[in-house]
Amino acid sequence: MRPERLYLLDIVEAADAIGRFCTTVSPNDFLVDEIRQSAVLQKLIVIGEAATHLPKEFRDGHLEIEWEDVIGFRNFAVHEYFSVEWPIVWETAIVDVPELRNKIAKILADEET
Repeated sequence: MRPERLYLLDIVEAADAIGRFCTTVSPNDFLVDEIRQSAVLQKLIVIGEAATHLPKEFRDGHLEIEWEDVIGFRNFAVHEYFSVEWPIVWETAIVDVPELRNKIAKILADEET
């Protein structure tokens, strides 16, 4: 099994990529940019997939993260892809992902000290 730290790094790296994808566009630009939408959604799926691989004990020890929401979003995006609402993806990308990234970065920093 991969170490937890690597899954956490996957989350941070995917969040950083989402940040790069979204910083130079407006919400309206995002809503008409199929390539950017696909890129952001793929990174959100990576975040959710990494979260699913973290042991339940680890997730239970870090209740500051809404793991069920992270994993649930991934499951929805993968299994209900035809119902994706792009304004919600945008909001998730610019509001929720940076918050999640900061919380995960703090966990990683705390583990190093």
